[in-house]
Amino acid sequence: MSDVSRREALRLMMAAGAGASTCKPDAAPKDTSAAPEAGPASVAESRGPVVQKVERLRAAPPWKTRDPFLFCVHHDDAYPQGNEQFGPDDSLAGRRLGMDFAGKDGWRMYHGRVVPGFPQHPHRGFETVTVVRRGLLDHADSLGAAARYGEGDVQWLTAGKGILHAEMFPLLDREEANPVELFQIWLNLPARDKMVEPHFTMLWSPDIPRVTEHDDAGKSIVLTIEAGAYKTHHPPAPPPHSYASRPEADIAIWTIELEPGARWTIPAAKLGTDRTLYFFRGSELTAAAQKVSSGHQLELRGDREVTLVNGPAMSELLLLQGRPIGEPVVKQGPFVMNTRAEIQQALVDYRRTQFGGWPWDRNDPVHGPTPERFARHATGKHEKPT
Repeated sequence: MSDVSRREALRLMMAAGAGASTCKPDAAPKDTSAAPEAGPASVAESRGPVVQKVERLRAAPPWKTRDPFLFCVHHDDAYPQGNEQFGPDDSLAGRRLGMDFAGKDGWRMYHGRVVPGFPQHPHRGFETVTVVRRGLLDHADSLGAAARYGEGDVQWLTAGKGILHAEMFPLLDREEANPVELFQIWLNLPARDKMVEPHFTMLWSPDIPRVTEHDDAGKSIVLTIEAGAYKTHHPPAPPPHSYASRPEADIAIWTIELEPGARWTIPAAKLGTDRTLYFFRGSELTAAAQKVSSGHQLELRGDREVTLVNGPAMSELLLLQGRPIGEPVVKQGPFVMNTRAEIQQALVDYRRTQFGGWPWDRNDPVHGPTPERFARHATGKHEKPT
């Protein structure tokens, strides 16, 4: 998992004149070197336990991740009805506006002051994968692109050499509650791709495979495949320079729902692939005969299948899988590079160019009152979910 602080990233960007920021890991910036690139495992290694480690999910986000993933956070907010400005129709008294992460009344403004979310902030050197399970998210960026997506959609953004973007949660319903639930995942880029042109791809909900299976007792398992493949099911392709676009990377991002008592086996992946399974909702389950309660994460061998047997409540899990990139990782705030010199250059470039500048008239743009989802790319291409 990335060890960079959300607060440090905000401080960095405010010092550089950016304003508020988003999705920053939670410890002070430091240099970390990843393990050497994974090679073929020995026969003895392949016989090791399939569940390598079990530990509690962090009480405060983000969750711990492993190479090639840098960061994973689960936002789950029970927002009230909205007001005429698309913010919460409720008092904001007692909130630390600009840095509201406490969860008062079951929701947060994050870095937003009027609309919840993350006003404009920079990224370089990695990708953000934003999986919106409920609610809507408004994207705007320094290339002039915009999108409104949610209700199962995924945005996959390759930041590459640098981009500013905003991620706001417009509360459109003025009569009913506006719940928002999403994962944001940071996926590293290999050195050769860290300075590619920024690009985002929309994975619209109707195009994302949702596979329902039943075990021998008729219990249901629902698998949503945001990345990777399961049997004959393939999601839309990630951006062209994504690490996930390389078959050898063996990237998978799956969400898994298990009916009470359901039994399901995660199939084996490639040799050298790592997996982390986040058990974020439910009561208990067993994984490879090891009992685990909700609120834990499991590090798994990727080259071994693992059978899950759910407990007495519906369970939900997130699977992150990939072959380690195995390159040095140096992180500071919203920048992830391979050397300290590259981080310093990122700071210089950002302060000099603002990664193209901000073409919007506010730092927290929202895209109007209608709930229709869309994407308008910098190339002029327009798209909507089918």
